[in-house]
Amino acid sequence: MHSYLALRCGQAGLDGLRGRGLGFSSGKYYLSTPSPSTPQTDPKPRTASAGVEEKPGFRTKTVATRITPEELREVETAAEREGKTLAEWLRDLALKAARQRPADPMELLLAEQSATRYMLLNLFHATAQANADGKHLLAESVLKIRDQANARKLADARKMLESFHAQEIQEGQNGGQNGGQP
Repeated sequence: MHSYLALRCGQAGLDGLRGRGLGFSSGKYYLSTPSPSTPQTDPKPRTASAGVEEKPGFRTKTVATRITPEELREVETAAEREGKTLAEWLRDLALKAARQRPADPMELLLAEQSATRYMLLNLFHATAQANADGKHLLAESVLKIRDQANARKLADARKMLESFHAQEIQEGQNGGQNGGQP
């Protein structure tokens, strides 16, 4: 973010912004914010330039990956097709995938079955371990196991489905020579 502002504004623009919260340190420009002990006279967030504001939830993190020149052309074409910049298209795609709900009822059922199995096995194990130590299983432990099961259930269901579909494809390529056995 710091280098981006320096490149985006240019030196003349930076000189004009110094009095508006832009600073320079260790070879980098940065937006300064008042400390909590400093009274703020203007309730609006400070701006570095017209249209650029410091906001809660401002995107400050970067995700990077390496792709081949051919893959880059494919990705750029897909972004262009949707009328978005490459960064917007990649961000939207990544967030959509991260927030994706189960695609079908089977995935939802497998997710719940996976969570139930995870909880049962872990509760049995935790209870047996507590009993062996002469203790009781704490409610916090049960809630922690439940939360862990909920956090992983969709990923586990998708993994099961992928494994199942990969096995189907392999059997199809083998012409069913295994008689339905894996």
